Amino acid sequence: MNDIAEVDVVVVGAGQAGLSGAYHLRRAGYEPGTGFIVLDHSPRPGGAWQYRWPSLTYGKVHGMYDLPGMRLGEAEAEAAPERPSSEVIGAYFARYERAFDLRVARPVHVTAVREGDGGRLLVESSAGVWSARALINATGTWDRPFWPRYPGQETFRGRQLHTSRYPGPEAFAGRRVVVVGGGTSGVQHLLEIAEVAAETTWVTRRPPVFREGPFGEGQGRAAVALVEQRVRRGLPPQSVVSVTGLPMTEAMRRAREQGVLDRLPMFDRITPSGVTWADGRTVAADTILWATGFRAAIDHLAPLRLREPGGGIAVEGTRAVRDPRIHLVGYGTSASTVGANRAGRAAVREIRALLDPAPASAAPAGV
Repeated sequence: MNDIAEVDVVVVGAGQAGLSGAYHLRRAGYEPGTGFIVLDHSPRPGGAWQYRWPSLTYGKVHGMYDLPGMRLGEAEAEAAPERPSSEVIGAYFARYERAFDLRVARPVHVTAVREGDGGRLLVESSAGVWSARALINATGTWDRPFWPRYPGQETFRGRQLHTSRYPGPEAFAGRRVVVVGGGTSGVQHLLEIAEVAAETTWVTRRPPVFREGPFGEGQGRAAVALVEQRVRRGLPPQSVVSVTGLPMTEAMRRAREQGVLDRLPMFDRITPSGVTWADGRTVAADTILWATGFRAAIDHLAPLRLREPGGGIAVEGTRAVRDPRIHLVGYGTSASTVGANRAGRAAVREIRALLDPAPASAAPAGV
């Protein structure tokens, strides 16, 4: 290939995990553009947050942690709770990129990562090819919404959409809506839509578990350990939220009292006019909203054959077991914002050891 640019590290993705990795690379002495490059496919700063629906205000966001080295909300009124989270976090990420001179290249779509010459990796993209000694993959999940398949799905005459395209509750005014999914997004959608819809029906594969009271450090460690066990075994990761349960808020308590949170098991079939169960129960619907989660966006790593028989990539810390040059941040236990920060730091530590000797200007501490 012609015009291949050489760097030490390519970072794919500029969400929380990718920016954390880039920050720690900068601190370790790797210079942007020559020591590392950050490639992001989105049109502007903000990671997946820039695609969140307008009604998800910053005050409704749970567990958003600061990026390393800069507090969220340092700018006056930046983190006002009534502002859309997409605006708040997008502005924060943009300020962060400028402050640490991370020089994110966007929009750049990475299509494949392959074995190159001399033990290097070839990162192919819409903007050219980079040759790298290591790669931090921070692509998250937003680009891979999961759509379950059910008999009769193609016959439905109404509208079907996924959380990734949720426009806000106004689009459901006066409609009969089936919300599918027992996660945080599903419940948030359900509560909003119930205020304006003619009728809502909530269905989930498993009975939802609501968590009352504070969530302590011990419970957090136990939840992370369960997710980590799957990743170590090479199984597709579950979110930490899936094993912690849903925090019971005042809004959820009111909705439960009003019957909005009366849940039904998954239907067996979709009909032209709604959904039906094997026992004969039917529900008429104009819209089916699939709040059924996402899968890791890692198809571009397929040429490296990193997947285990279980379907996932086995990871030790952040390092892919099958290739120590590849570090996955924002994957498995590091999918939360606080986990992504820690993973970015851990990945750079391991990369420095792998690429020994580290750059002469590398900082001796803090990474």
